[in-house]
Amino acid sequence: MAADFIVKRFSEIGLSSYQDSFKHSFTFKNRADETKTGTNLIGYVKGKSDKAIVISAHYDHLGTNGSQIYFGADDNASGVGAMLAFAEYFHKHRPHHTLLFIAFDAEESGLRGAAAFVKAPAVNKERIVLNINMDMIAHNDTGELYASGTFKNPALRTIIEGEDKNTGIKILFGHDLPDTGKEDWTMQSDQGPFAKENIPFIYFGVEDHKDYHKPTDTFENINQDFYYGASTAILKSIIKLNKDWGRAK
Repeated sequence: MAADFIVKRFSEIGLSSYQDSFKHSFTFKNRADETKTGTNLIGYVKGKSDKAIVISAHYDHLGTNGSQIYFGADDNASGVGAMLAFAEYFHKHRPHHTLLFIAFDAEESGLRGAAAFVKAPAVNKERIVLNINMDMIAHNDTGELYASGTFKNPALRTIIEGEDKNTGIKILFGHDLPDTGKEDWTMQSDQGPFAKENIPFIYFGVEDHKDYHKPTDTFENINQDFYYGASTAILKSIIKLNKDWGRAK
């Protein structure tokens, strides 16, 4: 149902598809060594340049456990909702770089959808200059949104610094230092497979909260003012990166 909803929105927005379909299936082995099928959802807006930026958010979550439903409002309906809004914006405002909007599947199973895409991308891998990934961007009570990934590529920080002005939230940089264990978020969401291929990335997300991976991760517990501010700051950052990252790189 989630996949069909996203595909419907891709179509309504007017995104283009690869191979005549927004749906791109892949197989993977789960933790029980069973073969499973996942489906990545890919749409794009052609830019003035053949270089491509991947804007991503995973759309899978934990499912059910008995009678309990794990809704995943912040993790990661928040990222998908923002991605769809950004797709609509850039369909109306032609970007410099081609923008791929990807809803990845099987993130919770070990970043499987992102890994499948990086292994066989819809465009030549050499064209992909950046991944902007969003995972949990709507639930924070202190107004803090992290942008991880600028440690290895400090030019990214230079470009987006200040784009949180007048949004009501604060973009912080960090959680990307090597050899810091769980404090390094590089491999903790779908930017990981891109990082393994030395593709620069920015991961926008919040620190864990009391509803993380619990049935209480619902719309009612979303901080809507924070979500709006975070989405606005990310959009402003993407606009700036789309304009400047090619030259900075």
